Amino acid sequence: MDAFQGLMSGFQVAFSLQGLLFVFIGVFVGTFIGMMPGLGPISAIAIMIPITYSMDPTVALVMMAGVYYGAIFGGSSSSILLNAPGVAGTVATAFDGYPMAQQGKAGKALAIAAIASFTGGTVSVILLMLFTPMLSAVAVSFGPAEYFALMFMGLTAISSLSDGSTIKAFISAALGFIVVTIGIDSQTGTSRFTFGNPNLLEGIDFLVIALGLFALAEVCTLILNRKDDTMSNNQELGSLRISKQDMKEMSGPMTRQSFLGFIIGVLPGAGATIASFIAYITEKKISKKPEEFGKGSIKGLAAPETANNAATGGAFVPLLSLGIPGSGTTAVLLGAFLVLGVQPGPLLIQDRPEVFWGIIASMYVGNIFLLILNLPLIPYIAKVLRIPRPLLISLVIIFSLIGVYAISFNTFDLYMLVAFGIIGYLMRMFSFPAAPFILAFILGGMMEQALRQTLTISNGSLSIFLDKPIALTLIGISVLTILVPLFTNKRKYTAAKAEKEQNIS
Repeated sequence: MDAFQGLMSGFQVAFSLQGLLFVFIGVFVGTFIGMMPGLGPISAIAIMIPITYSMDPTVALVMMAGVYYGAIFGGSSSSILLNAPGVAGTVATAFDGYPMAQQGKAGKALAIAAIASFTGGTVSVILLMLFTPMLSAVAVSFGPAEYFALMFMGLTAISSLSDGSTIKAFISAALGFIVVTIGIDSQTGTSRFTFGNPNLLEGIDFLVIALGLFALAEVCTLILNRKDDTMSNNQELGSLRISKQDMKEMSGPMTRQSFLGFIIGVLPGAGATIASFIAYITEKKISKKPEEFGKGSIKGLAAPETANNAATGGAFVPLLSLGIPGSGTTAVLLGAFLVLGVQPGPLLIQDRPEVFWGIIASMYVGNIFLLILNLPLIPYIAKVLRIPRPLLISLVIIFSLIGVYAISFNTFDLYMLVAFGIIGYLMRMFSFPAAPFILAFILGGMMEQALRQTLTISNGSLSIFLDKPIALTLIGISVLTILVPLFTNKRKYTAAKAEKEQNIS
């Protein structure tokens, strides 16, 4: 069965009455779960596994896949309106989405997010259909050395996440590295930086840090800086209309990040969060007006929203073709496959083509459902902006507390949430960017594990990075990323100094 015939058989599944119903249920549930901080797609899929046990495997997996990409699609709403990321993959969306909402452009921001999400999701489905066998081989070729080099390349762009001092950006990243080491060392079994507190043995959850540094820090700013009415302009929805100029500005980032996000999603362990950060950093690096990023840039919003949705499609490549989960959510999906009696891997296309092509075809349909579902709901979703500020602050605090408590049912995490909220406020006060902290926290644990595995393979020799072409190329790009700005800034400083001396003379 070739790809076209397989896709047609998949559309027969997706366009059946049962298929359409469960695709809609999946994306609908996923969208609203994504809007609520703390309730990510992992929890939703885990809950659905026993519910779908007696269902047809194809229909059940189509619905759970819809929950996955629907949650990423819907997670942008709380990031844009409240600066409270619904899921980890939408943290970067808040960097420019929330400033747009503050400027009275919440409607436009939500519309841009919906269109960018639809574009990234649709392109990823097309690429998933065409290149799954080939890209699965690429994913397998990435070993520990290549992963470390990839993470290192992401960290070298930390300075791009700061509008001020680069030193402060690196200090913020260093704090992120310190926090991610808290807990039990997975290799030696020893506890690190727990100070004898058993609640810290499992480390600190990402959501605690994300909601603390963004949502609660924003709440602290609103409460303590009453003279600076930061929400005075964001009570209006604004126009939903996207002009031709806006579409022209969005088209470049959406095209580039659809492909980049999909490729990053293919790599096991990378996922939508890393894809969104790398997309944001990339667009800021190549932009002619990087100073606009972080202040309501259309490109800064479209890029991460496109990439995180493209990465969800990419994550299905190693899952379907190799049986290897590409992210935490697809790891739970792998469990769902096995519970339903479906073995993902190289033989899935031959043994269960209706499952393989049914999931892919349902993603086409699901992305259309998401666009149709989200665009008309924007005026209703944005009504959260009309809530009086004291009540809105209370709701943000309550949702943040519930979201964090729902993860571990541990009150200690609530204290940590408040602590990181205070830290986030102090970082804002002293102009330390929160984004490098988050990026270092996300990459730190994976970098440490990849480096240890690499050195174990090479018996402690760093020359392994020179023997791996992909790793060597990525490290070379990282070095250039560091050195080129230094030489450029030095040349600008020398030219400015010479011009100043010439004017004096």
